[in-house]
Amino acid sequence: MSELEIRTLYSTHPEFDRDLDRLLARQGEEIIGIDEVAAGIISDVRQRGDEAVLDLTRKFDGVDVNSVSDLRLDRPRLDACLCGIDPELRRALDIAASRIEDYHRRQLQESWEYQEQDGTRLGQRITPIDRVGIYVPGGTAAYPSSVLMNAIPARIAGVPEIVMTVPTPGNETNDLVLAAASLAGVDQVFRVGGAQAIAALAYGTGTIPRVDKIVGPGNAYVAAAKRLVFGQVGIDMIAGPSEVLVFADESVDPEWAAMDLLAQAEHDEFAQSILVSTSDQVLAGVGSALRMLLPTLEREDIARAALIGQGALIRVRDQDEASSVINRIAPEHLELLIAEPDGILRSIRHAGAIFVGRYSAEALGDYCVGPNHVLPTSGTARFSSPLGVYDFQKRSSVIRCSASKAGELAVTAASLARAESLTAHARSAEYRIP
Repeated sequence: MSELEIRTLYSTHPEFDRDLDRLLARQGEEIIGIDEVAAGIISDVRQRGDEAVLDLTRKFDGVDVNSVSDLRLDRPRLDACLCGIDPELRRALDIAASRIEDYHRRQLQESWEYQEQDGTRLGQRITPIDRVGIYVPGGTAAYPSSVLMNAIPARIAGVPEIVMTVPTPGNETNDLVLAAASLAGVDQVFRVGGAQAIAALAYGTGTIPRVDKIVGPGNAYVAAAKRLVFGQVGIDMIAGPSEVLVFADESVDPEWAAMDLLAQAEHDEFAQSILVSTSDQVLAGVGSALRMLLPTLEREDIARAALIGQGALIRVRDQDEASSVINRIAPEHLELLIAEPDGILRSIRHAGAIFVGRYSAEALGDYCVGPNHVLPTSGTARFSSPLGVYDFQKRSSVIRCSASKAGELAVTAASLARAESLTAHARSAEYRIP
C-alpha cells in the first residue's frame, strides 16, 4: 500500500495562487461524453416514455419488470417499512426528522400586504410548488438522511405531492430509505435511477408523473441530466463532489481534525478535504493523524484516493489570510476548530454550512443537527444557499391600485414607456388617467 502523500501549500510561496487554483479546478472529475449520454437518455424517455424507462432500468440496474407500475411503491409499502425497521434505527430516524422539522419550520415564509393612504394595496403571495420530485442515490450506499433533508422542507412548505425516485440495482430495495420516505411524507416512490429518472420526472412518462421541481443529489449523469432539463422544471442546484475545509489551531486534538477530514474523504475519490492552519505544528500533527487513522476505515481505498487527488494542507500566516483563503474557496462545509472562532466567523462570507467550535462536527450536520445537508459545492457558495423550505415555495406579487393612484402613476409609466418606444404600454397606462 502506497504512503499517504497529501500536497502542502504555503501562502508565502510565490506560486501559491496558481497552486490553489489548480487544487480548486478538481482535475479529473469531469468525464468526457457525460452530457451527450445524458442528453440521449432524456431524448429517449421523452419519445418513448414508460417503455424507455423500462429498457434503461433493465440495462443499468438489472431490474426486469413488465411495466413501470411494477416499479412503483405506494404509501402502504413505505409505511410497512417504517413499522418493520429495527427499533434503534426507528428512534434515530425520529430524532433526526424531528430536529430537521424544527429547524426548517422557522424558514416558512408567509404572504404579506400593505396599504397606502389612497387605498392602493401591494403585497406578496406565498404558495407551495404543486408537485416535487426527489432523487435519492442508491446502489452501493443508502441515504435515508438525504430523504429526510429533501422531503421534510417540501412538506413544511405545503407541497401537495412528493414523488421520489431511487435506483435499486439488482432489484435490492433498502427498507431504511423507504422508512425515511414514509416518515418524511413522500407520497410514492419509483425504483428508477440515473438520467432516466430525471427525464421521467421532468417530462412525465404516463406512469411517472411530471413534476415542477427536482431536488436531490446524484452521480455525474444525474447532475448532467438536471442541468439539461432545467427550464422545463426547476432544480435545486448542480451538486459536485462533497468537500470540507477545516480551519484548526493548537487547541484541537489532531485526531479530531483528521477524522473530520476523513469523514469527507470517504464519500468518493473526488471528495475534497482541506486543512488550513497558521501553525506548522498543526499541519504536521494532523498529517500524522491522517496516516494513522486512514488504515482503520472500511472505505480506506476511497479516502486515500480522495486525499491524494483532491486533499491539501494549507499553511497561512494569520487569521486574516485564513479568512481570505476560505472565502476564495467558498467550501460546502467549513469547520472552525479553533479556540476563539467568533472573530473569524464574522469575516466568513462564502460557505454552505459553518460548524463553529471543536464539538460541532460536520458529520452531525449530515444527519441530525437540523440545518439542511444539501449544500452548494464547487465554490457556488459564493452565490447559492443551502436547500430550505423557501426552495419549495413561490412568490407572486399582488397589485391592487386605487383609481387615484393609477392616474398618478400612469403619467410616470407613460413617460418611461415612450422613452422605450413602447407606445401601447404608454397608452394602456394613460387609459387609467381620469
